[in-house]
Amino acid sequence: MHIPDGFINGATSAGAAVVAAGGVGAALKAGARSLAERQIPLAGLAAAFIFALQMLNFPVAAGTSGHLLGGALAAVLLGPAMGVTVLTVVVFVQALLFADGGLSALGLNIINMGLITSLVGWLVFRALMAVFPKHRGGATLAAMIAAWASVVVSSIGFVIQYSLGGQGGVDSATVFAAMTGVHALIGIGEGLITGTVVAAVLAVRPDLVFGTARYDITRGNGLGRKATAGFIAAGLLGAISLVVFVAPLASSAPDGLERVAEDSGLVAEDSGFGALFSDYQVGSVEPEWLGTVVSGVVGLIVTFAVGVILVTLGRRRLARRA
Repeated sequence: MHIPDGFINGATSAGAAVVAAGGVGAALKAGARSLAERQIPLAGLAAAFIFALQMLNFPVAAGTSGHLLGGALAAVLLGPAMGVTVLTVVVFVQALLFADGGLSALGLNIINMGLITSLVGWLVFRALMAVFPKHRGGATLAAMIAAWASVVVSSIGFVIQYSLGGQGGVDSATVFAAMTGVHALIGIGEGLITGTVVAAVLAVRPDLVFGTARYDITRGNGLGRKATAGFIAAGLLGAISLVVFVAPLASSAPDGLERVAEDSGLVAEDSGFGALFSDYQVGSVEPEWLGTVVSGVVGLIVTFAVGVILVTLGRRRLARRA
């Protein structure tokens, strides 16, 4: 789903950057209010964990792969505002360090992968929880469906952007059919991963799940500093394990957007920007899996740090204004 440079024209990309900046600013302000000081590392953990999960491309059809977007997952765990913030950190680090998504398309990618997935995922989750049983199973199922919906709507977001400023000669109706079709399949994987993570957190620390705080699902064990630190350490260890042991085995097939681009004849531009870990590799390091592991671990650590720093600065700015 990462849009490279060249798919969307400069005017549309610039407009998207303005919209994204406003949305992220509002989300950071709202999210800073929702987290206690000792909870701030949870935002970094969510960013790092989603970064790791996005490295795990899974096959969805012949010659096509998909990967987690994570907006719905972050929204259910931390709330929609922090969901937007977390995904913005992930998308920014991916573009800057890994050339995963074009720099000129950064605003477009933040809108599609951050704003749309988090807000749609949250709204669908809340709507479903209004009618689903108020227990762990109901919340897990609601998160799965919300995650699926967030991916499909995000793909429609790209189609709208393409219809406004697409550089290719393919008509929007063709792009719509291709994007929604393949991402409806990718959304199934998104839903399964999201449901698995939400169910796991509800099983061990239900008090950490923002989306179920209003329901009688928590054990009331509170957010003790030591318990939270232990949870964060375990989460980071799990994310590192995914990068080290699973990421090298991820599908190398093009993802949904890349497949649609190949089939439709859309061509990306070379921005000329030399990312440090382009294509999730470290220069000429061999074997390839080692480059994937090293770059992934570095990216994970950077993503965690940027997430913590960004939310900390947001809270301090809010405190100064107060």
